[in-house]
Amino acid sequence: MSKNEKEFNLDNIGIKDVIDIELLQKFQDNFAESMDIASVTVDINGKPVTKPSSYTSFCMDFTHSTTMGDNRCAESHKKGGEEAARTGRPYVYTCHAGLIDFAAPIIVAGKQIGSILGGQILTNTPELSKYREIAREIGVNEEKYAEAVKKIKITTEKNVKAAAEVLYIVANSLSKIGYEQLKLKVVSSELKESFSQISSAMDDIATNSVTVTNNQHMLNDEILIVEKVSTEINSILDSIKNIANQTKMLGLNAAIEAARAGESGRGFGVVATEIRKLSDNSKETAERIMELTSKIQESVNKTIGLSQSTLANTEQQSAAIEETTASVGEVFGLAEQLNSLASNK
Repeated sequence: MSKNEKEFNLDNIGIKDVIDIELLQKFQDNFAESMDIASVTVDINGKPVTKPSSYTSFCMDFTHSTTMGDNRCAESHKKGGEEAARTGRPYVYTCHAGLIDFAAPIIVAGKQIGSILGGQILTNTPELSKYREIAREIGVNEEKYAEAVKKIKITTEKNVKAAAEVLYIVANSLSKIGYEQLKLKVVSSELKESFSQISSAMDDIATNSVTVTNNQHMLNDEILIVEKVSTEINSILDSIKNIANQTKMLGLNAAIEAARAGESGRGFGVVATEIRKLSDNSKETAERIMELTSKIQESVNKTIGLSQSTLANTEQQSAAIEETTASVGEVFGLAEQLNSLASNK
């Protein structure tokens, strides 16, 4: 037995789960009429799942008309069904009322789920005295019972066995097909549920992927802004350096003029010296800032390179996720079609 078969609880599977009862009824009716043989399908407990086909007046109007007769029929059918279940093959027997009956087991995965009962025929001319005796035992009119048995079809034992074999083969073929379809339905339902969960997860991943891609674009834009600002800072620092150089020259010229002025220009000379010092400090500070901004710009350039590479990978991943999501959607659609086909018996 396969893994899937083990997962099925056969105790819960009945004839109606694996066989289309309407189809079975139609086949049973046509077969019974063409062969002039009564037939009915019962579940594992002996309860009919189809309507009786071509039942004789002998059985319906007389034998089953009393409690005694009905109970004897039930007991007889039970023994026939048990023997059929024991052998796993159709079993032909003589019922309590002297008619030839048969029981054909319906088996699924080695377990019997019901039987097709049939017969209500004879293989020899009936002894009327025997049937009058049975009539007295079950409480029906002897003469009418005897007249009814005269109308029972007489055929050969070979024909009875052949009829039982045909019903057995057809019923078990239908049950096997139905059982495989039932397993397919369960498996396809699980497949559909699994792909539904995968599809949902892929949708979430795709949504997150789009968000990541958008965030990466925003990060790239911000990094480019930083690069631009860094360039502007360097431009401003160049201006500061130029101003510092000019200021230094002014301070130098002022010092020269102060020296020419002698004692009266001493104070102006001190100011000129401080101006040169301030100019030198400004220039040094600007150069240090330029060194830092150069390093910042170098890091920004590396970051841009990494960011663009990450963005390219992210976009590729997003595209791959979109393709995967589309593929999962297609498989999910196929799983739904499979489940729909499995549900149509």
